[in-house]
Amino acid sequence: MPLSLRAVSLDLDNTLWDTPPVLARAEAALAAWLAEHAPRITESFDPKEFRRLRAELAGREPGRAHDVTWLRTESLRHAAREAGYPAALADRAFEVFWRERNTLELYAEVSDALARLAARVPVYALTNGNACVREVGIGRYFAGAIDAPSAGAAKPDREIYRKLVDLAALPAGAILHVGDDAIADVHGARAAGLQAAWMNRTGAEWPADLPLPDHEVADLTALADLVESRT
Repeated sequence: MPLSLRAVSLDLDNTLWDTPPVLARAEAALAAWLAEHAPRITESFDPKEFRRLRAELAGREPGRAHDVTWLRTESLRHAAREAGYPAALADRAFEVFWRERNTLELYAEVSDALARLAARVPVYALTNGNACVREVGIGRYFAGAIDAPSAGAAKPDREIYRKLVDLAALPAGAILHVGDDAIADVHGARAAGLQAAWMNRTGAEWPADLPLPDHEVADLTALADLVESRT
């Protein structure tokens, strides 16, 4: 029998908001800034080329492949040097991207459901991405946040879940992790000893080759209902 539920951790991207439009706007803002401030970069590096650069960096530096901020900034540094600009320009360019990355619209029910969750148990953010709950404007609901760079590993690696357990100061089995990714969130959390819920907003079929999650929820309101029934 699982331990009583004493904390919840939440994935961010595609769990609390729709991520592809956010990234598209951030990429567009970055491209516009580069066109104005470093046009020689845009002559040689389009979004596809930057993706190739990040993939090459991840292959050459596997110990940093989990750090999406480093990959993006380092690829910008490379592009700046190649185009004859100071490498420090990359930090300014990344700030443009990151600011837009954190300017987003939550799914409609998220704010109310987060308030309900935070009133019952400590809530933690656990993300492989580089969104920040404080910058997004929902930091007040969270007792803490862990991302892949601070953990030194990305989901589904057990290390990032171990960092969460340490931060929450609870037995792993007393924490319910919730996310949209069957491997990174559900399989990873259960392998690390946590309870796991699948956020299935699209009505997708669960992968037949994976053990079923402990719970499946369609949105954060359903999760709040679940937590309130368990605490």
